[in-house]
Amino acid sequence: MKKLSYIDDFKKWEEEFIFFHPIKVRFSETDMFGHLNNTVPFTYYEEARIEFFKSKGFMQDWVKRDNKTIPVVADLQCDFICQVFFDEEIQIYVKAASIGNSSVDLHYMGKKLDGSVCFTGRGTMVQISKVTGKGVQWTEDMKELLKSGVKVRA
Repeated sequence: MKKLSYIDDFKKWEEEFIFFHPIKVRFSETDMFGHLNNTVPFTYYEEARIEFFKSKGFMQDWVKRDNKTIPVVADLQCDFICQVFFDEEIQIYVKAASIGNSSVDLHYMGKKLDGSVCFTGRGTMVQISKVTGKGVQWTEDMKELLKSGVKVRA
C-alpha cells in the first residue's frame, strides 16, 4: 500500500476507528467500467460525517433555525486502495484525528465486509458563525465529545 501523508502507522490508525455508517453501492454510483465512480466516496464521507456529528449531538443543534453556528468543509481528499463494485456493502468509518480551536480534522476509511480497506480520506471541518462566516471555537464539552467514542444521542 502506498504511503499516505496523514497516516503514520496504518494498522494503528485503522484500529482507532470506532464509529461507522453502512453503505450499499447503488448501480447509479458505478461508471461504465462497473466500478464505483471516483466522485462517490465524497458523498459517502458526507453521509457518514453527518451521522457521526448526529451521534455526538452536534447536528441536531446546527440545524435549528436559531442556532448561531454551522459546520463547513474546508478541504477534503480521498485515496483509493482497491476497486469497489455495484451491490457491495461498505462501512464508512469516521474519527476526529485532531481538534483545533474551531476546526476538526476528520479521517475516513471505507472498508468492505471482508475487512479489506478500499479507500481512505481526510478533511477539515470548521464550525463558523452563520452571520460573520468566521470560525467559532468548540466548547470544551464539544472537544471531549469529538475525542470520545461515546454516542450521546441519536
